[in-house]
Amino acid sequence: MVVLETLAVAFSMFSALPMPGVDWNERNLRYTLCAFPVVGAVIGGVCWLWFLLCGWLSLPMLLKGAGLCVLPVLITGGIHLDGYADTCDALASHAAPEKKREILKDPRLGAFAAIRLCVYFVLTLAFWTSLPEFRVWPILGSFCLSRTLSALALTVFPLAEGSGLAKSFAEASDQIKVRNLSIIMALIWCALMIFTGGWTMVVAVLLVFAYYYHVSQRQFGGLSGDLAGWFLQTAELWMLLALCLQQYLEKVL
Repeated sequence: MVVLETLAVAFSMFSALPMPGVDWNERNLRYTLCAFPVVGAVIGGVCWLWFLLCGWLSLPMLLKGAGLCVLPVLITGGIHLDGYADTCDALASHAAPEKKREILKDPRLGAFAAIRLCVYFVLTLAFWTSLPEFRVWPILGSFCLSRTLSALALTVFPLAEGSGLAKSFAEASDQIKVRNLSIIMALIWCALMIFTGGWTMVVAVLLVFAYYYHVSQRQFGGLSGDLAGWFLQTAELWMLLALCLQQYLEKVL
C-alpha cells in the first residue's frame, strides 16, 4: 500500500528505527512530508512510556530526565542535531550567505557547534528534570507540531541553492496538498496543546517559526535541510522551556 510505503520512507529518512526496504518513487514521496509528524508521535509516545516506567520503578529524577533527553536522539539517530550543529557553526561565522552555505556542507564539527551542542544537552536535561508535571498531550504535540511546521516550511519558504535532500523532498511532494494538510494539522495540534495546558508552547514555537524564516532567508539566502534540523531542535527546546515556565508561574499565581 502507498500509505505504508510513505510511512516507511518517512521513518527511514527521519528516524533510526529499522524499516522494511522500500524503493523511493514518485508515489510514496508525494506525501512523505505529511508522514513526518508520525515520527514525532512515536517519540512522544516513547517518552511518555519512559516517564511511566520511571514512576513505577521510583527511579531518581536525574535518570528520568536523562532518558527524556536522550530518547529523541536515539530514535532519530541524531539527524536533526547534525543540522543544528552545522547551522550553529555557520551562524557563528557571521559571514556572507554564500560562505554560510559552504560551512553547512563541511562535514567537520567546529568549535562553536561543539559548544552549542553541550549547552543544548545541559539545558534539555535541566528542563526535563525541572518540569513539575509531565503533561502528555502538550509534550506529545510538541514533537508532532515541530515536524508539521518543518514540513510546512519546505512548501512555503524559498529554498537555498544546493539545498540537497530538502529540495528533493520539496520537489517530489505535492506541494499544494502538503501545504494545506500541514496547515490543518498544525492548527489541530495547536488547539490540542492549548486546551490541554500547553498554550505557552504554541506561542514559543510560532515565535521560533517566524525567526526561522528570518534566519533562512536573510542569513542563508533560502531554506536547506540543515536549517530544517536547526529549527526542529530549537523549537522543541523553547517549547520545553515555555512549559516549565508556565507551570512554575501557575504555582505562583
